[in-house]
Amino acid sequence: MSHLCQNRQSRPLTRREMLGSSSAGFGALALQGLMGQEALSASALSPKPAPSLARAKRVIFVFMHGGPSQVDLFDHKPQLTKDDNKPLPFEKPRIVSAKTGNLLASPWKFSKHGQAGAEVSEILPHLSSIVDDLCIVKSIHGSNSRHGGALLELHTGSDTFTRPAMGSWINYGLGTENQNLPGFITIDPTGGHGGSNAWSSAFLPAHYQGTRIGGKGRGMTVPFINSPLKSRDLQRRELDLLRGMNEGHLANSAGDSELEARIASYELAFRMQMEAPGVQDVSEESEAVKNLYGMDQDNTRKFGEQCLMARRFSEAGVRFVQVTHRYWDSHGNLRKEHARLAGEMDKPVAGLITDLKQR
Repeated sequence: MSHLCQNRQSRPLTRREMLGSSSAGFGALALQGLMGQEALSASALSPKPAPSLARAKRVIFVFMHGGPSQVDLFDHKPQLTKDDNKPLPFEKPRIVSAKTGNLLASPWKFSKHGQAGAEVSEILPHLSSIVDDLCIVKSIHGSNSRHGGALLELHTGSDTFTRPAMGSWINYGLGTENQNLPGFITIDPTGGHGGSNAWSSAFLPAHYQGTRIGGKGRGMTVPFINSPLKSRDLQRRELDLLRGMNEGHLANSAGDSELEARIASYELAFRMQMEAPGVQDVSEESEAVKNLYGMDQDNTRKFGEQCLMARRFSEAGVRFVQVTHRYWDSHGNLRKEHARLAGEMDKPVAGLITDLKQR
């Protein structure tokens, strides 16, 4: 032990230290440049066998940030229509701090659709047309009435403690089918109401966290993966140098998953230069497909492109893709804002479901 570190506690050898000091590093490590693909297959993000009961291979989670009003979209309440403008028939819940007025019936008409006869609001004409492809669950509820806590509870299962996001759990459980892309991508995520905790890996290793695309003030592409001023050969040499320095530091920081994830992220970013731009580019899709998502209309173009991008990432092997549409917190302007937001969301989501079904 160095005389400069006499107070430092000795620790067990790491695997890297053991290999490096045993039989000239076992010699076989000299083959690492020839075994790139084998190294990828041993990655923590490599595909894993699914549990025997699992059927889903990939997930696209379309999240409506701000809280759409269920009684104005999918959950028709005939009694609410009868009791319109009447006072609450029960004591006001303690969790509600704002001033409470009388009951308010939905301003939109509901009608039955599909063979199932599901009742859907008139402001969702496209989703109404494919209602038999939907499973509408009306029993889900949360325990937190505030946006931040409710958002975290939905994404992580807890509004109190830091927990992995569901995308991180999927990524952890199944790995990624494409080693050149992240296993968990979130498109245009919210920066508030829990922020990055909604796509965090929490206590899971950091490489299972989500990769952000877009967001407030950001372009709708994966940032910082291209360096047009440097050749790939130069980038590769710089990355090898940086990796060697980081791994030297990691050898003295046993169990630092953040540093391990940083090293892996540099390698992933290098590989993504070849694959991500093509996946993100929806221009190669036919006009019929783009129109299916509403990209031919001003009010649906942005979200339609994001939903189409989500389908392309999913088909490229990304296990969990989240797309966020906002902001549904309409309050006193419900009639105008919900009509606008439903108009932006309805056709792209219906187009995504239709497109997935016919592929």
